[in-house]
Amino acid sequence: MIAPPRRRGALRPPMGAFALALAGAALLNSCKTTTTVTTSSETAQTNGAKAEGDPRRRAAVRLQLAAGYYQKGQLDVAIKEATEATQIDPNQASAFGLLGLIYMDLDQKAQAETNFRHSLQLDAKDPELNNNFGWFLCRTKRETEALPYFDQAAGNRMYNTPAMALQNAGICLLQIGDKAGAEKYLVRAFEADASSPVAKYNLARLYLDTHRLERANFYYELLAKSVEASAETLWLGARIAHAKSDARSQQRLGEELVRRFPKSPEAGLLHREAFDE
Repeated sequence: MIAPPRRRGALRPPMGAFALALAGAALLNSCKTTTTVTTSSETAQTNGAKAEGDPRRRAAVRLQLAAGYYQKGQLDVAIKEATEATQIDPNQASAFGLLGLIYMDLDQKAQAETNFRHSLQLDAKDPELNNNFGWFLCRTKRETEALPYFDQAAGNRMYNTPAMALQNAGICLLQIGDKAGAEKYLVRAFEADASSPVAKYNLARLYLDTHRLERANFYYELLAKSVEASAETLWLGARIAHAKSDARSQQRLGEELVRRFPKSPEAGLLHREAFDE
């Protein structure tokens, strides 16, 4: 199963006043919602004084504040600030995009979709907005509808992280069992950003599920070298070792899993020897 997104604190340069982004959710096999802010709340308040007579700058300050509150999990205040930004500047696409993310987190689907669609009416080519709306559609079981938005994001040469949209598309297709389509997107994501643990994890898992064990092991080894071990990664490694009849590696990874994450769902699967689940 794909776990629901959660907020992270990653920051990236904005395309406009600032940008909203979706990265990949549980640890490795899903997507995380992130917001990007260019200044702290204190700086935003200082800038607010300077922007007193400029509606666009005032709206941008409100949007910066809203994103900061969103990152901290203060969703009610984030909604208030983002809504004020849209009232000051009704053409602020990123403010509507942020409202879409907040309402998605609150599982208020109708409000989320209304705000996402309005943001794209204002700026149809913005890659962050396309990527985020694509993930919303994926979360609401409209996987095939989501793909054009991921494609739009990934194809934008101004997008700093096309791998994000590509791996999101691959994960989305895994949800509906389209392994061939998912493979194409995930391979492209890896080619765009070979450091992405999300792409490596999902490629290893996909190749394990399709019994291409050498490829599964290749991507797993890259993953294991690039991220700190988690219950998810150790269980995946144990499953690949089991499929390859590599008893020594299976035992080593299983023992580490139980020792470090004894109460994890993955440890429970190991105890039941549920390697094919």
